[in-house]
Amino acid sequence: MQRAIDSVDEILPAPRLVTLGLQHVLVMYAGAVAVPLIIGRALKLPPEDVAFLISADLFACGLATLVQCIGFPGVGIRLPVMMGVTFAAVGPMLAMATSPDIGLLGIYGSVIAAGVFGIVIAPFISRLLPLFPPVVTGTIIMIIGITLMRVGINWAGGGLPTLTRVVDGVPGSFPNPNYGQLPGLGIALFVLLVILALIKWGKGFLANIAVLLGIIAGAILASALGVMHFEKVVSAPWVGLVLPFHFGLPQFHIVPIATMCVVMIVVMIESLGMFLALGEMTGRKVDQKALARGLRADGVGTLLGGIFNTFPYTSFSQNVGLVGVTGVRSRWVTAAGGVILLLLGLLPKMSALVEAVPVVVLGGAGLVMFGMVAATGARILTAVNFKGNRFNLFIVALSVGFGMIPLVAPNFFKALPHALHPLLESGILLTAIVSVALNAFFNGIGTTEKAEHDAADVAATAEHV
Repeated sequence: MQRAIDSVDEILPAPRLVTLGLQHVLVMYAGAVAVPLIIGRALKLPPEDVAFLISADLFACGLATLVQCIGFPGVGIRLPVMMGVTFAAVGPMLAMATSPDIGLLGIYGSVIAAGVFGIVIAPFISRLLPLFPPVVTGTIIMIIGITLMRVGINWAGGGLPTLTRVVDGVPGSFPNPNYGQLPGLGIALFVLLVILALIKWGKGFLANIAVLLGIIAGAILASALGVMHFEKVVSAPWVGLVLPFHFGLPQFHIVPIATMCVVMIVVMIESLGMFLALGEMTGRKVDQKALARGLRADGVGTLLGGIFNTFPYTSFSQNVGLVGVTGVRSRWVTAAGGVILLLLGLLPKMSALVEAVPVVVLGGAGLVMFGMVAATGARILTAVNFKGNRFNLFIVALSVGFGMIPLVAPNFFKALPHALHPLLESGILLTAIVSVALNAFFNGIGTTEKAEHDAADVAATAEHV
């Protein structure tokens, strides 16, 4: 345990500032690079473009963190917060990625629109908080984890079970010969065992970065077995700029924009809880104006993400937890972490190295990362009153049922208008809509004071989603 830094505004000596900032970066790094890897590979982008997505993500992480920590007039919570891409947007973005009419540029258009939407609605978000009690947020977070587990399982198996190839001008699906092979499964199992060992026997900071260390160990094993290749790493430049609209001008489509705006509301509700919990940890009063500044920074971060070729941003709760573990409350520590992320984003060789990590290595880590998201949702639900309020059982049951439709029956909504598919093919958004509606129907809408108290309690126990 390090000496507590009592003041949120205290500026530490440079060596300690960099060390503690790097600690925050290491804790969030595996989660930060997961989303660009998922989306880039879903879009079947070439390795150099996936590496660029990673660079862009790290660069925008740094920008969003600095906006949130340092603050500008009307923007930024000015607390020790690290910003990163939210997993809540992955499901909808995967649906958009597979639609030929939307693709990557359509995703960026929806992200930019959602960022502007977040900036506008920031002052009003706390009024929506009563719509998201623990029975709703726990269910949504659990479905996020379940949805992402499909990605982690396929990573561990060696990619997608089937590959699409064009034969005589006709696209068709063929079995992936590398899927489910014993060497790949063995590497994924090795990564999983390393992570579990570090979680059980590692102490303090080592346990906090168990996933990152597991990926590093798996990459070393994959290199020794000749599975990991470094040609792209060698050819990548050491320094490169992240320029706006690298892939072209964004495209704007109504349904993807509406879908991403719903995601933005969920993300901002999550952030609101994190800010309230962080206020209690640091002893800094977080009033309505401060909440509005923090939520507006979420919108600004997401807007910057769309401009700089990346995705929606939120506060990472594992870093909020690190504040509680270390007792270091200075926002300048996380600001230093933001600068480190900016610098990492300018190192294409580092991003190429991350992209070169075989999917089976990421699979062993993905099972832990995404499974923990689902387990966090289940843990939140343990605080829900099921015995005294039987309606809560129906809320969870039906919401999970709707959320599972895109996973178990992909063609369930095929007869509905094609423009609605990005919304209907996201189990996360279906769960959010159904759980909010059912909770309002069965339980009504509570008070803002109770909702803020519940949100702070949830944030104190939650992992990042």
